[in-house]
Amino acid sequence: FLIERKEYLDTLIKLKDTKIIKVVTGIRRCGKSTLFELYKNYLLSNGINESQIISMNFENPSDMIYNSWRELYDDINSKLLKNTKYYIFLDEIQYVTGFEKAINGLYIKDNTDIYITGSNAYFMSGELATLLSGRYVEIEMLPLSFKEYVSTFDSRMDLGSLYRRYLEDSSFPYTLQLNEDREQIRTYLGGIYNTVVLKDIVQRNNFSDVTSLEKIIRFMFDNIGNLVSPRNISNTLGSLGTKISNHTVEAYLDALVKSFVMYRANRYDVKGKKYLETQEKYYLVDIGLRYFLLGTKYVDSGFILENIVYLELLRRGYEIYVGKFGDREVDFVGIKNGDVEYYQVVDSLKDKTVFERELYPLSKIKDHNPKYLLSLDNVPNVSHNGIKQIYALDWLLN
Repeated sequence: FLIERKEYLDTLIKLKDTKIIKVVTGIRRCGKSTLFELYKNYLLSNGINESQIISMNFENPSDMIYNSWRELYDDINSKLLKNTKYYIFLDEIQYVTGFEKAINGLYIKDNTDIYITGSNAYFMSGELATLLSGRYVEIEMLPLSFKEYVSTFDSRMDLGSLYRRYLEDSSFPYTLQLNEDREQIRTYLGGIYNTVVLKDIVQRNNFSDVTSLEKIIRFMFDNIGNLVSPRNISNTLGSLGTKISNHTVEAYLDALVKSFVMYRANRYDVKGKKYLETQEKYYLVDIGLRYFLLGTKYVDSGFILENIVYLELLRRGYEIYVGKFGDREVDFVGIKNGDVEYYQVVDSLKDKTVFERELYPLSKIKDHNPKYLLSLDNVPNVSHNGIKQIYALDWLLN
């Protein structure tokens, strides 16, 4: 049951045989290994022999046989024949200490094309960045988009129902095989959550106070789409009886971002055309994880939609900022190849006051860049003096 991750697959195909290391990053279980399987199938069906593919997954005990990067390098090197091109896939490479040296040694050979994955951003910093500087391209992978999710269902199914299922059952690909069994889905998401928190965050950073970390995570999951800063998080938790310094909060937030659990959107002053240092918003990699941790307690569907739109803009290759316009806010300023777009996201625009409030900041921006109002109102797309109102689910499928 392989879901074709077309955009990511096309990227790998485009980069095939280029003298650059392809580094696929993303949260655990988002589909990195499956992407490699899809790509290997592509290679095999396009004239590459099975003997030209060397593949290892370092989460698999049978591949965890190397005590050092040197052993890994020597083993792979011994399999390489002259005048034959090899495609080398190393999955979850961060488990091999000093792996950068092995990758570098293989990279400088003329007959290798190298693909690696990792489940946290730490392995992309430090020595990897120094040793392989200018030699790799990072492909950031996310769980399923709404479009990918919908493609696995009967095309006659109601979009609104599929959207609710997408949120509650999670966008992690494997959950589709659990056939809406909420108990199994909950267990599976619990496994992802615990592995990411304990392995990628606690162990990697040597955090000793797991209780405080979990309180921060709960707070952040509950405040997606709200402007926050380490100071106001520290103050809020302090008023609830948990004393955590600004510095510690900052370290925890950084760890959440580096393990790809959350994504940070900084602020941008639309009027002054400058980036702002104070306060930012955080968005969650998968809304199913929020339901897993917080249950189905009150949830603002507008903020949830905002989260989904943020991730989609990320998939489409935008740099994304939270726009500030005077004392008003524009949900997203998306920048791509120097072009700018503005987005307001809200669950419904049927209330006149809400409609006017959301339209106002967009109407005041006097440049001629595209402006969009996205909502869950399933009504025909209309334009308000050049500001396009679009049904959000249609936009997600485009």
